[in-house]
Amino acid sequence: MLPNATVVALLINPTNPRAAVQGREAQAAGRALGQEIHILNASTESEIETAFATFGQMRAAALVLVNDALFNSRLDQLAALAARRAIPAISPWREFAIAGGLMSYGIDGPDLYRQAAIFMGRILKGEKPANLPVQQSTKVELIVNLKTAKALGLTVPLSLLGRADEIIQ
Repeated sequence: MLPNATVVALLINPTNPRAAVQGREAQAAGRALGQEIHILNASTESEIETAFATFGQMRAAALVLVNDALFNSRLDQLAALAARRAIPAISPWREFAIAGGLMSYGIDGPDLYRQAAIFMGRILKGEKPANLPVQQSTKVELIVNLKTAKALGLTVPLSLLGRADEIIQ
């Protein structure tokens, strides 16, 4: 979406036990791609507002939201802040793109719940949880919000549109 982006911001909740790992992994991936990753921290609703205000000072081209309970419960607020500040942003949850965020890329929630229900059924039928195989969700989905892209003055490449599972007009 932004092939010339050299600076990207990552919104992390520092109270999340995985925050340090998320930051390190993102920065390592950024280095591999020739990008600089700036970390924005927010652990409260007011800190989210501050993080978005700070984004403009970083000269970052885009914002990546990590998977975190605080952020996941405020996807509408995050999408509205990104729109208000004209920030291209991506989240792992489809609801973010539906709420007006630029895009989402992450697990397919209903598929994840279906897999959980299958496991619960097996346990209720008497299988021991310790004997069940560890599984990860393998179905991911890309949602692109064309309305938001237009508002940001971005042209979505056809190659990206062709890969999208859903396009919001």
